[in-house]
Amino acid sequence: MAKVQAHRIITDPDPFARFNLAAGYRVGDLVYLSGLPGVTPDGAEPVSVDDFDAQAEQAFKNIEWVLSSAGSSLDQIIKVTIYLTDMGYYDKILELRERWFTPPYPADTIVEVSALAMPELMIEIDVIAMVDGEIVG
Repeated sequence: MAKVQAHRIITDPDPFARFNLAAGYRVGDLVYLSGLPGVTPDGAEPVSVDDFDAQAEQAFKNIEWVLSSAGSSLDQIIKVTIYLTDMGYYDKILELRERWFTPPYPADTIVEVSALAMPELMIEIDVIAMVDGEIVG
């Protein structure tokens, strides 16, 4: 019986290299992403220090970019975990779900945390997605 292989997702640039972690892994027909915040594609800084909407928009764009590098896409996401530094943004998350996802919506966990990797960050999102799967709902 063949061993399951986990293939590291490589992006260019690789914003995770300096942190000694992977953007994610593709394991068979599933993709597991690290948490992606609203940072510039090189990972150097938040796209905006005080603008939750800009950070959230960039976080979703970063997810789309890394999923594409793994042969997947936003419509293949089956699980989302969203980390917020302020649960006051919860209503905005509901709007973002309607904007970036379509029914049936992915499973979701939203957690308030005291801080993220950079003090200016307000949101980080990790996902699990399929590759060429079908969501039946």
